[in-house]
Amino acid sequence: MTDPNAIQPSELDQLPDRDPEETAEWQASLDAVTEAAGPHRAAYLMRRTLERAEGAGIALPKLLETDYVNSIPTAAEPAVPGDEAMEQRITAWNRWNAAAMVTRGSKYGVGGHIATFASAAWLYETGFNHFFKGKEADGSGDQLYIQGHASPGIYARAFLDGRLNEEQLDNFRRESGGNGLPSYPHPRRLPWLWEFPTVSMGLGPLSAIYQARFNRYLTNRGIKDTSASHVWAFLGDGEMDEPESTAALALAAREELDNLTFVINCNLQRLDGPVRANFKIVQELEAQFRGAGWNVIKTLWGTTWDELFRLDTTGALVRRLRQVPDAQIQTYQTRDAAYIRQDFFGGDPALAEMAKLLSDDKILECFHLSRGGHEARKVYAAYKAAVEHKGAPTVILAQTVKGHTLGEGFASKNANHQMKKLTVDEFKNMRDLLGLPIKDSDFVDGVVPYGHPGADSPEVRYLQERRAALGGPAPARRVHPVAPLPAPAEKAFASFDKGSGSQNVATTMAFVRLVKDLVRDKETGKRWVPIVPDEARTFGMESLFPSLGIYSPKGQTYEPVDRDQLMYYKEARNGQILNEGITEAGSMADFIAASTSYATHGETMIPFYIFYSMFGWQRTADQMWQLGDQLGRGFLVGATAGRTTLTGEGLQHADGHSPVIAATNPAALTYDPAFAYEVAAIVKEGLRRMYGEAAPGEDQNVFYYLTVYNEPLPQPAKPSVDGIDEGIVKGLYRFNTAESAGITPPANAPRIQLLGSGTAIHWALKAQALLAEEWGVAADVWSATSWSELRRDALEADEALLRGEERMPFVRQALQGAEGPVLAVSDYMRQVPDQIAQWVEQDWSSLGADGFGLSDTREAARRHFGVDAESIVVAALAQLAKRGEVKATAVKEARAKYGL
Repeated sequence: MTDPNAIQPSELDQLPDRDPEETAEWQASLDAVTEAAGPHRAAYLMRRTLERAEGAGIALPKLLETDYVNSIPTAAEPAVPGDEAMEQRITAWNRWNAAAMVTRGSKYGVGGHIATFASAAWLYETGFNHFFKGKEADGSGDQLYIQGHASPGIYARAFLDGRLNEEQLDNFRRESGGNGLPSYPHPRRLPWLWEFPTVSMGLGPLSAIYQARFNRYLTNRGIKDTSASHVWAFLGDGEMDEPESTAALALAAREELDNLTFVINCNLQRLDGPVRANFKIVQELEAQFRGAGWNVIKTLWGTTWDELFRLDTTGALVRRLRQVPDAQIQTYQTRDAAYIRQDFFGGDPALAEMAKLLSDDKILECFHLSRGGHEARKVYAAYKAAVEHKGAPTVILAQTVKGHTLGEGFASKNANHQMKKLTVDEFKNMRDLLGLPIKDSDFVDGVVPYGHPGADSPEVRYLQERRAALGGPAPARRVHPVAPLPAPAEKAFASFDKGSGSQNVATTMAFVRLVKDLVRDKETGKRWVPIVPDEARTFGMESLFPSLGIYSPKGQTYEPVDRDQLMYYKEARNGQILNEGITEAGSMADFIAASTSYATHGETMIPFYIFYSMFGWQRTADQMWQLGDQLGRGFLVGATAGRTTLTGEGLQHADGHSPVIAATNPAALTYDPAFAYEVAAIVKEGLRRMYGEAAPGEDQNVFYYLTVYNEPLPQPAKPSVDGIDEGIVKGLYRFNTAESAGITPPANAPRIQLLGSGTAIHWALKAQALLAEEWGVAADVWSATSWSELRRDALEADEALLRGEERMPFVRQALQGAEGPVLAVSDYMRQVPDQIAQWVEQDWSSLGADGFGLSDTREAARRHFGVDAESIVVAALAQLAKRGEVKATAVKEARAKYGL
């Protein structure tokens, strides 16, 4: 009969072996099978043995889990180099100043988080002292994704080493005065310090994976050797509930990204309470990461627990730790020794006997204080093992106490995430605990003082020496002095000016053709990063496969099924295309890494990410904000755009609103070009603005969003109109007049201005002809390439007016003197063109595709939404009838004539 108290082999890392000879025999047997029959046979026997044990009810961890103990036993921990006592003092100062900063700011009601850094301090300090490479190191240094709520601790360290002053700390979360600190890591707000915005939960881990992957991409393409760079992502255990947090784990393992380490602060608490009240988040995460192919290191218990593990000769302690749910571990943190003796030790005779050997102080030290994430030695061992591991990414699951060192009022309390300050007495207790030389008299009028040992103190010198040895300050963002990219040859753009003649060409195809020409440019071609989420064939990009190659770190280890075809599926280690599979979020993470390479690596890259427009902003708008915050540059291309152009697909595929969402992003320049020559002009201007010589006062840290269509139509030649290039870029120009279109309206005919964007301009042109031929109305047609840029310009004019400067908005300049009312139409919601209504002096009305999409032909869908040419005619007549310029009966007649 199986002894239920028998020691388990997996527990040998922490427990003494009561029969080493027997253990050696088992190990020798395994070695013999491996030698005689091979590792596959040995693995087979081991798995069958584990299955038999599980079927017999023997308590073993699941195959994807290990016991609730440290992965690295104490005896195997390497010595921590440097001065541990000095690092203790540095960490104490940083703990104090982080808490002081948030507490002092609480009088302004701006909030802040104290407990997160208190739990994670050693996770950061150990890295800063021994691992994180700065920008002056080889390559590009390391990339650090800091947990957003821990930002006070990072500011406190920057204050200690002289990069921030007291005034800046006092302006934490108060930025409008110009000398403040943003709440979280925001590169746009503090661009010399922060590289990566991470507070939007789940985006940090996703972005970190694709950053590590993009580092390899740069190396394999021969653009920059990034092999010395390591990506560190600091995450919360609660944050791992976000689907983006684990969305790309398999990618990281599949591509063997051993340049990546996740450090998950497992303080077992999220914002309202326990992360897994009735379960164990560490075990869950271990199984999830192991199952995805990651190397997992658990750093759970501090050295005080070593005595308990030595006393556990039966394995009862390890079994009990495996059973206790997280919420109960949190409860132990707040209860006395008597409660812990009864609840934790009392239910098992072996544990009850063990407890008799432990003093109350020892029990409280273990259950209140001693966590692996709070000890530099434990954290150092985990980090060293992570950076030395090859062939897979590593996740470190570090157990901590949320609110550690902040006192009994904070530690492990459910509400501590919302607690923004300590009392003076709590600060004095914290001072005594940390051993800081801060006097009671330093608390003037009840205000907690900042602490600093002095610019020339041993602590500051040590900190700065350690950072110098690791390549300079961290975190830090550096924009290297990179020369502007030369403009591509004009021929690539000018070829679109002549139009397509009688050939039908969709603007999606025009964009892809333009990119094909641009990637051939000798100077800048290699800088392009085409990104597509498994829809390249939909967008006509398959011709790029054999010429550019699809990036794969493995190259192509198979013979493609279409190898005998001209446009075969070619993967290559130095491939240029990032074909990400069906993941818009992953593609956006790719785009962000590529779009900020100019700062991260000092290598300017030109990403363009092409996607179903419906599944871009709607699904990943949060990442577009991340992109803007991170100061990314590049081209987002919403293909198969519009609510009525994608026939047969229906509601979910019909995009009538992406420009609305895009207009909310201050960094996004949104364009809805109608013609191929407009696409070329916008891309040309985008390359100049983002990558060329910037005009005085021009912000280069923007990105472009272009909507392009899958509707093949003849592409006209570029009109010979004065100011057309300026109009295309600024958002509006007159494409033709009734007269220049070859229409001869009657003398003194009523006139109307038709503004159209994207594919809608073709309906406006048809309506122009119908109005003249059937109703005697002269219509001029305008191409509105960007409603949102017109609005942005008008808003800037309004702001200038408040400063006493007179400036006319461009939209008003363009339409000045245009006769008659204005009717605007697009393949989007009416609020897209209505963005500019208040700045148009003429009478204004608009048409749009409001409501849900539907499956039908293009013609039927446009009639359904009332945006087809005939609907435009009726709307135009209605406007003119209001003005008394056509008979009121004309509207009714037109409705009947066109069957509306």
